[in-house]
Amino acid sequence: MQNIAVKLCSSAADPNEEGKYTCVFLNEWCVLQSNMKLNEFVLHCVLFSRHIQDPASQRLTWNKPPKSVLVIKKIRDASLLQPFKELCVYLTEENNMIVYVEKKVLEDPAIANDDNFGPVKKKFCTFREDYDDISNQIDFIICLGGDGTLLYASSLFQGSVPPVMAFHLGSLGFLTPFNFENFQSQVTQVIEGNAALVLRSRLKVKVVKEHREKLTVQNGIEENGVVPTNIEKEVGKQIMQYQVLNEVVVDRGPSSYLSNVDVFLDGHLITTVQGDGVIVSTPTGSTAYAAAAGASMIHPNVPAIMITPICPHSLSFRPIVVPAGVELKIMLSPDARNTAWVSFDGRKRQEICHGDSISITTSCYPLPSICFRDPVSDWFESLAECLHWNVRKKQNNFAVEEEEF
Repeated sequence: MQNIAVKLCSSAADPNEEGKYTCVFLNEWCVLQSNMKLNEFVLHCVLFSRHIQDPASQRLTWNKPPKSVLVIKKIRDASLLQPFKELCVYLTEENNMIVYVEKKVLEDPAIANDDNFGPVKKKFCTFREDYDDISNQIDFIICLGGDGTLLYASSLFQGSVPPVMAFHLGSLGFLTPFNFENFQSQVTQVIEGNAALVLRSRLKVKVVKEHREKLTVQNGIEENGVVPTNIEKEVGKQIMQYQVLNEVVVDRGPSSYLSNVDVFLDGHLITTVQGDGVIVSTPTGSTAYAAAAGASMIHPNVPAIMITPICPHSLSFRPIVVPAGVELKIMLSPDARNTAWVSFDGRKRQEICHGDSISITTSCYPLPSICFRDPVSDWFESLAECLHWNVRKKQNNFAVEEEEF
């Protein structure tokens, strides 16, 4: 295991310094424990004067040619079978790369029963989510599908994330800038290290739950003669941690009552959310659920965390943006009528009860997303193509009156 240092700098990184890249991230030192092999990438950041970073200066450079690639394919989508096969054949036969795929992808009958694909399939290395740790084996990732495949790739790596190349083969495609038509030349450019990067910040989330155990009273009767129902006894705490790329959503779940949760910032109570819930999102997540709830859309290079209420029962509760370095904590209010529910990038949904807490801060493990052109151009193109940002019929100009003679 090796360290990758991320710091505020005023000059380009030394390409000869193996296993390190330098960039502006959170304006502080942040040591990342990398699970990758010595085959690491070096991120060059050439800064403007006054230490203002040019987003287009982030470039992907390999210390050694990449040898292993994780291919993530959207499950249960027949339209992706042919692109998946073509990509895998190109990677294994043309580039002699080790290809990792999830075991359930190969269980698709269209792949399992394809005799022509058999020789290629035998070269694959397979894994199972939540069972096999591949974080030390992968040089870069290729996603085939929609934005969900990128979120899924993020969930597989709870530490350092290899660079991710995402092809737009889904429905929306805001986070997937590459088209598959010219995949050979595009993949070759990435393998050669000729690509721009955007570091998408993630959220480090810690959920602390009061562990409750259901007890059975002997003979089913208490001392006062009342037959007890399910009794809960606190016997410790359960702690879970997650790395989140888009957002943490706390909502009222199936209850008909308003959610009633307290939001703390660096230990200080800043507000109580009374409504359907609250979204805590990264800049990447600002164009997802948060945008639907009325938040501003923020470029992924901006170090920030967004707090967006969901249908608040207040006319003055506007979404806010806080610095990336703060720590947020969300808990049920003491007088809350019901529990709340939390999900992380739409997954791992679970109930939050009184005494439980959700701590959120910016992670030291961003997701390096490979750009089609550069971070700024790709983002505005996605705003226009996917969300039709500021699309309006243009106003007619005034008719030019002819001069009177």
